[in-house]
Amino acid sequence: QVQLAESGGGLVQAGDSLRLSCVASGRGLSSYVMGWFRRAPGKERQFVAAISRDGGRTSAANSVKDRFSISRDNAKNTIYLQMSNLSPEDTAVYYCAARESPYTTSLFLTVAAYPTWGQGTQVTVST
Repeated sequence: QVQLAESGGGLVQAGDSLRLSCVASGRGLSSYVMGWFRRAPGKERQFVAAISRDGGRTSAANSVKDRFSISRDNAKNTIYLQMSNLSPEDTAVYYCAARESPYTTSLFLTVAAYPTWGQGTQVTVST
């Protein structure tokens, strides 16, 4: 079973950029479809972005697709979420998630699709 640990969160100002990282341990990341999700105060956890096993396919929520990008480095067992032009509406706890898949091009976009989660990292965007 893979374990996930997010890092890179913090307090930033509106318009700033931030890069989150998620490091996997226990197993190699190359067998896993990976996703980023977030939970804002008082809201349900929601999809942010996902990336296929080989990194060739990605998907992002409409609310972030022009500002956030997901990437992965399987050799480093790490995925990233590059966030730019942050706004207070992006304030949330950000989680990475993993789902093992036999297909290199699969993507999963829902919370229920992912069995493995990290502890989350807080991102706070001030005005």
